[in-house]
Amino acid sequence: MMNKQKWQAYSQLMRLDKPIGTLLLLWPTLWSLWFASEGFPSISLIIIFALGVFIMRSAGCVINDFADRKVDGAVKRTAMRPLARGAVTSKEALGLFAILVGMAFILVLLLNWQTIVLSLGALALASVYPFMKRYTNLPQIVLGAAFSWAIPMAFMAVNESVPLLAWVLFAANLIWTVAYDTMYAMVDRDDDLKIGVKSTAILFGKWDRHIVALLNLSFIVIMAAVGAQFELNFLFWLGLGIACALLARQQYAIQHRDREVCFWAFLNNNYVGLAIFSGVVAGFISL
Repeated sequence: MMNKQKWQAYSQLMRLDKPIGTLLLLWPTLWSLWFASEGFPSISLIIIFALGVFIMRSAGCVINDFADRKVDGAVKRTAMRPLARGAVTSKEALGLFAILVGMAFILVLLLNWQTIVLSLGALALASVYPFMKRYTNLPQIVLGAAFSWAIPMAFMAVNESVPLLAWVLFAANLIWTVAYDTMYAMVDRDDDLKIGVKSTAILFGKWDRHIVALLNLSFIVIMAAVGAQFELNFLFWLGLGIACALLARQQYAIQHRDREVCFWAFLNNNYVGLAIFSGVVAGFISL
């Protein structure tokens, strides 16, 4: 029987107390289900994909902490994570990762065989991302691909094909992910430089804010093009406008690169995703 302390350590390892990652992964998954089904996704697909998002995000957090177990203690923000402080062993973490991946695979078996094949890409990306920060200054691109892989999966689950539009959405979400995760990396930049961990925040240097702004602008332009392609009503444009205002506010807030403010800006992207999702759902309604 698992004691309370061990369960708390496992829940912290899966970030059950910090749902931001699940939400940032959920919103584009839901956009895609709505776009793929032209506004009428089945309840069963919504449930399967929502559960899959929750489980795979939890698995991603576990393998991320396993990869960072020797460096998290040197970073102010992560020093008290379960593996870093010894509350969970490496073997226990890998066992939990295996269980979560198994649960996700059971879920995907409820979908068509094409989506099952695509799901292997999701597993590969989730497994490899945490190690990329050792080898490349662009680990956020790998994270963006991991956070966007549910998009082609959603289209495949609905239509048994992945049209060009799905890859356009994939690109848009990858760009947005790089933007908000760069702000997240700006929080840890000083610590990462000391321990040798790489990130786009380090790569972009003094141009970090400018590149984040350019990435977000590209993201909004692509989403606008998708909305126009589907001829969505004005409510979509209202949602996209709110998202623009939120992104502009983030850009203004991070001008001094304060750690706490950069972290707030990262978290604020949840509302960007929610605004666009609301706009997509309402945009398909016949007025």
